[in-house]
Order: sequence, then structure tokens, then C-alpha cells
Amino acid sequence: TMEPKRVLVTLPVEQSHVDRLKQSAPGWEFRFRGSDRLFSGTDLERPPVTREDVAWAQVILGNVPAQMLSGSSELLWLQTNSAGVEPYLQPGVLGETTLLTNATGAYGLAIAEHLLGMLLELFKKLELYRDAQKQGAWQSLGQVRAVYGATVLVLGMGDIGGEFGKRCKALGAKVIGVRRSPRACPDYADEVHTLEDLDSLLPRADVVAVTLPGTQATAGLLSRERIARMKEGAVLLNVGRGTIVDTEALCDALESGRLGGAGVDVTDPEPLPPEHRLWRLPTAVVTPHVSGFYHLKETHERIVDIMVENLKRFQAGEPLKNQVDFSTGYRKLT
Repeated sequence: TMEPKRVLVTLPVEQSHVDRLKQSAPGWEFRFRGSDRLFSGTDLERPPVTREDVAWAQVILGNVPAQMLSGSSELLWLQTNSAGVEPYLQPGVLGETTLLTNATGAYGLAIAEHLLGMLLELFKKLELYRDAQKQGAWQSLGQVRAVYGATVLVLGMGDIGGEFGKRCKALGAKVIGVRRSPRACPDYADEVHTLEDLDSLLPRADVVAVTLPGTQATAGLLSRERIARMKEGAVLLNVGRGTIVDTEALCDALESGRLGGAGVDVTDPEPLPPEHRLWRLPTAVVTPHVSGFYHLKETHERIVDIMVENLKRFQAGEPLKNQVDFSTGYRKLT
């Protein structure tokens, strides 16, 4: 069997999580430290993570600041509690042989429901009625739209895009998926395309939902030109990364009324400065990157499940789930 390893856990944990993690790798040494992002909940009080903790660890479960990692070959494996892993792909952060796994699969439920909430808010003008409510204005704001019969273009068909696509399909939408590599069309989608078809797909969509990660390939993908290709009155949703969408072009399209609305949980810049005009556009729904993280209890449990499963696999010398391909920043296709 494998020699006992030293495991640093920076994921927020409750006692049940501590017990499950320890039981999944018997005889291994564990250190539980505070995570890099504070989480108010039932997280156990723990000292903050230090460089010494990181240097000590052979396995890290949870996100640590990338600048604490030095490309050491001592670190055998980093399992993040996030789906996005951009900081850890930079040269010199992880060693040549260090394995990197992410928490893909944990966030789809929470973020797909958040997307659906934003979509219904915009289609039913609930954001405008909320503004009117503050004025005590009892009046109709005109016609609304249905998800039923709408064409929803989902950019990214991983866990998050897939879960959102299923929900839109259940409500009677036509779902068109876009992914990097050609693969079979899942049952919740009517069509699947690759990104090279994006320009021809944008004019067809009533809703464009961005669930892509922030990589060099996706930076600036929804440029001013592409936003101009979108259907008049369409709604843009973004839970991927703010850098995927040209913020100023989006604001212009909302201000002119060319787009019917936008729901964004990620922005560029992020955090969005208080004086930014996007906050004050009536048809913009802005949330401060909260659709994922641990805001839904089930997400936290799913992250622990992934870590427990991978600890067992690592100890047994089996291939890990959710291994990240360094060249793309995505989970490796198995």
C-alpha cells in the first residue's frame, strides 16, 4: 500500500466533513486550516493557512492562494473546491508532476437554478416591477415573454450548461448547445454546435447563456461585434467569467434597448465598482458572483463527496475524477 501522506484541507468543513475525509484515507496525516475565502456558516474555527502549511503538504484539498505555491515537486496533488482553476495553470505554480483536479459536478444544480431565476426575472419584467414597487407604482409594464417556445443558446455544455439546458427544455424551450469539441447531442438539446458556428447561431437565440470558463480561448468571445449579432430584444446571461463579455458593449446594447436584458453573476471588472453604470441600468440584473460558492448547502456536500471519492482513489493508486488538462483548463475528457 501507499506510504501515508500529509494532507492539508483548506475547504470550509463541519465535523461530519472532517470525519468523512479522515475515514477515506486511514493513517494519513491531516491539517485543517482556514480557507482563502471566508465563509459564514458552520465552518469550524481554524487557523489561517500559512506558507509553512503549504510547504508541508503533499496533498491539498481546497483552494490556496496561487502565490503560496512554488512549483514544488513535493506537492503530489491539488484538488480545488472550485470548478475554475485559472490561477493554478500559470507557469511555476504547480510542479511538472503535480496532479490537478477540480470540483466540476458540484455547482451545476445551484448555478443552473440561479440562471433560471435570472431568466424568469427578465422575461417577466420582475426587475422592473421591483423598481416600480419602490415607487409604489401600481401599473402595467406591458408584455412579457415565456421560456416556453423560446430559443435558448447555451455556451458551454458541462455540468452547469447541461443542468440549465435540461431545465429550459423542461419548460418547453428549444435548446441549442455550443461546445469546444464535436460530441453527440444530449437528449435535452435540440442541436449541438462547436464555437466556430457561434456567429450564425447568435441571431437565432432569444436567450444566450454563457457558462464557459475564463480561458485564453474564451476571453472577449462576446465582443461588441458578436453582441451586435444577437437578436433584437434578446437576453444575455453570464455565469462563466466576466472577461468573456465586453462589458461596455453590453451596457450600450442595454441602454439603447437593443437587448431586452442581461443577468450577470460575473463582471469585468470584478468586483464591479459602485459607480459603474451597469448597476443602474434598469434591465440589468447583477449579482456579486454568488451563484456558486457554498451558498447552497448541497453544493458544499457535493464538493466533499468529490474529495472523499478522490482521496480513496489516490490512496488506491487509481485514476482521479475531474483531472484538469493543463493545455485547455478543462476537465480531461475520459
